[in-house]
This record gives sequence, C-alpha cells and structure tokens, in this order.
Amino acid sequence: MSAPKYLIDTNVFIGLEDHTEVSPNLASLQQLAGRFGVSLYVHAAAIDDIKRDRNEQRRNISLSKIRKFPTINKVMGLSKAELEAKYGTLRRPNDVVDVTLLHTLERGVVDFLVTEDQGLHERARRISSTLADRVLFVADAVLLLRTNFEPVEVVLPAIREVDAHTIRQDDPIFTSLRKDYPPFDEWWREKCVAKMRKCWVVLDNNQIAGLVVRKDEHQRDTDAKLPGEKILKICTFKVRSENRGVKLGELLLKQALWYARSNKYDVVYLTTFPRQTTLISLLEYYGFKHTHDNERGEMIYEKALPREELLRDNEISLFDLARINYPRFATGQEVKAYAVPIREDFHEILFPELASRSQLTLFEEPGSRTPGNTIRKVYLCRAQADISQAGSILFFYKGKSNLLPSQAITTVGIFEEMTMAHSTEELRQMAGSRSVYTDAQLKAMSATVSRPIKVINFLLAGHLEPPMCLKMLQKNHVFGTHPPQSIMSLTTMQMRSILTQFDLGYSI
Repeated sequence: MSAPKYLIDTNVFIGLEDHTEVSPNLASLQQLAGRFGVSLYVHAAAIDDIKRDRNEQRRNISLSKIRKFPTINKVMGLSKAELEAKYGTLRRPNDVVDVTLLHTLERGVVDFLVTEDQGLHERARRISSTLADRVLFVADAVLLLRTNFEPVEVVLPAIREVDAHTIRQDDPIFTSLRKDYPPFDEWWREKCVAKMRKCWVVLDNNQIAGLVVRKDEHQRDTDAKLPGEKILKICTFKVRSENRGVKLGELLLKQALWYARSNKYDVVYLTTFPRQTTLISLLEYYGFKHTHDNERGEMIYEKALPREELLRDNEISLFDLARINYPRFATGQEVKAYAVPIREDFHEILFPELASRSQLTLFEEPGSRTPGNTIRKVYLCRAQADISQAGSILFFYKGKSNLLPSQAITTVGIFEEMTMAHSTEELRQMAGSRSVYTDAQLKAMSATVSRPIKVINFLLAGHLEPPMCLKMLQKNHVFGTHPPQSIMSLTTMQMRSILTQFDLGYSI
C-alpha cells in the first residue's frame, strides 16, 4: 500500500523553489510531505511550460530546479487530438499542459493535483465533481495533509463571532485590503469599530485566517438590485493569502448563508474585483448572480432567498437545483429521501460542530467557537442500499452514543453521487479534498474488491434544532420498533414529518 502521491503544477513548483520569499503554506506543503512520506512529483509536460519562458536566465534556473523533484513522464504516443477528443478544444500550448496533468490524475498515476490555476480547477469541475475534488489549491492541500496525518495535534479551523473593535487593526488579514482600498483604515475605524459591527472570523491555530464583516441593509439604502426588504451585505469577505483555497472560503460562505436563512433575510450580496477568480467561482457555484458593477469597478454578486417552496426544474438535476439555491432544496413527491445511520465516532468526525456543543465548558458561550465544517462532505460506509437520484435528501441518524445527542436524527444532507472504492488508493482518491478522515482511518476500512467501501458525496444542508429523538421518530411512524441498521428509504410522508422539525426558512 503506497503513500499518497501529489502532482504539483508549475505555478506551485516555481513558488516553492523561487528565490523570492516563500509563503508559509508553500513551505508547509513541502515540509508536511517530507515528514509523512508523501511524494511530490512534477510532470514532464511542465518542462514544456518552462521552455516557453522567453527570459533565458529564468528559464535555465527553473529547468535546473525541476531536477530536484521526481518526474512523471508523458504517455508514449498520446496526441493532442486524443486529448481534445476527451477534454475539448485546446487553443493554447498551456491548455495542452493542463489537460495532460488532468489526464495523469484521472488515470490514477497520482492521488491529487495541486495548482493555483483557477482555470484548471474549473476544467476539472466540468469533467466531474469527483475529479474536481482531487484538484487542490495549495492551502487546501496543506489542510488535507494536516487532517490526514496530524489529527491529534491540529486544531480544526473554527468560526467565532466577534465585534469589529476586538480585532487588532494591524492584523495581517488587513494588509491586502489596504492596497485595494486606500481609505480602509478610516472606513474600518468609523464604519466598523465605532459601530461595533459584527464579524465572523475563521481561526486556524488561534490566528485569523479569514474574515467576514456583515451589515444589515434595506431596499431604500442598498447597492443590491434584487427585490427584498431585509438585506444582508457582506462588507468584507477575506481569506489570508497563505490560507487561500476553497475550504475556508466555503466555511465562511456557509456561515453567512445559514445566518441569512435563520434570520429570514431576502437577499445576500457582496462586492468583489474581477481578479478574485477563486471567490467568484465559489459564489457562482452556490447560485450568486453578477447583477451589476459599482462605480469603483467592483462586481456586485447577489443571491435571493425566497420563502416559497422550491419546485423542481426539469432543465437541471435536483442536485444542481439544490446547489444553485443553497441552502434551499426541493422536497416534493418526486424527491427521494433516506435515513442514514451513523456511528458516534464517525458522526463526530463528519459533524464536529455538533460534537463541540456537548463539550462546552461552564464558562464558554454556546456558538462562541464553532469547529470548521464546510458544505461539500463525504460519508464512507458499507451499507447495502444504493442511492441513485442526485438531489435526494439524506437524514443522518446518530446511533446510541455516550455524548448527546443519542439515538436521534441530527443532520440533513443533499445527495450528490455514490461511488465504490475497491482499495485504499481508490478510497483516498474518491474521498478527495472533502475527506475529514485520517489516512490511518482510511487504511483501517480495508477496502477490497470483495468488500468495497461506498463513497457518498453530499452537501451539508443543516442541523435539526433540536435533533429528532428516537421516541419522536417512532411516534411519527418514521421508524418502527427498532431504528435502522443500514440506509433506509423513506416515504414522502416520513420525509415531511422530519422536515417539520427543521426551520428551513421556506415552505415545503
């Protein structure tokens, strides 16, 4: 059983070995890989990319540096025409390099591809969500390595709600904001500190890695164009450069959308510059629309949160309907639903924020520090049942547990896809960047051809407050005398009896 293999794109490779100052996450990637025996490779196609550099001195230096890394050679006889047949038109030489890297990843030569190229991430997503989960930004690669190999020592990224005045004005999180907006210090002091504006911060090892500043607005005084009286403006949405990837941004976005749902906002919006491609991609994935530009050249992205029932659209899948309208999802008769039993230990791994609530000290306020939990999740099991309808509703039932809640449905998810892993290598690849399991846990599952592991990808839609206990489930005829031991299909009536316990913020 081999250790994970990471293929690094040219932009990451140059960053690691350049003479300029190395960012903390680039250095961490190399250090963690070396410490845990994870191999970092470059591809022979990267040499083609470097050879196109017209600066002879820089080109020669880059070519000499690449020899420090083991190289994955090209497939013999693989032509551009064959790559185009699989991946579409390749207009530029760099496009050929990009799809060559994806081809290497897709064939299973390596487990993950690390790149800062947003276009390459987008290309992978167009192929499949499973492949996209194996294409990582540097920050996400570091986070995945920490999750896989340092589960005891590492503190999960956490969200804390704070007042603006409690954040030091010289915190590094503000450095690039000052460059984008010169009057930043005055704005922060007068509009945020003086008004004690509420903020969410992402804490990673007790440092601010991400920041959201929020503000209530109304239709008569807002830059939003979508109709609605109660409007949530995200004044600042910032992830530090060394933490920039998908996971922390998704964590902050989930916090904002769940807050908007719980507090019955009509519209959520924020501004961004065109160069912030990673943020724009994240916003568009979850249904934000670019409505207009302001006078500073910023793009306004808005998302409506209607309160009427979300009806099926035959033009798109139920899953895409849920993704675009997140955190809303369809609940009609055509939508299938399942109860998914989950052991306490795996429940705490998958939903750490629920575990933390039962372990608060006497002096800690509930919700003051919530362990990080992103939207896109993966659940691993050997259940016999198959789920085929993307967009089906998953109700996670936590079995008998030492910590509360016990024997209760706690969480709602939206099913995306199910695949089968027949080895640890396949399991590692299929779990991808969504994985919250350690590498030791993946190995202990012992996936084989005869005893494969089901890999269930889903969106975390919300948690039931309070959880629906076994007695209530039996009273509402969701479960019989005994709770299910495997994935169980539910009727529409059973699904609705559970959802009535969940404040969705819209009609069902």
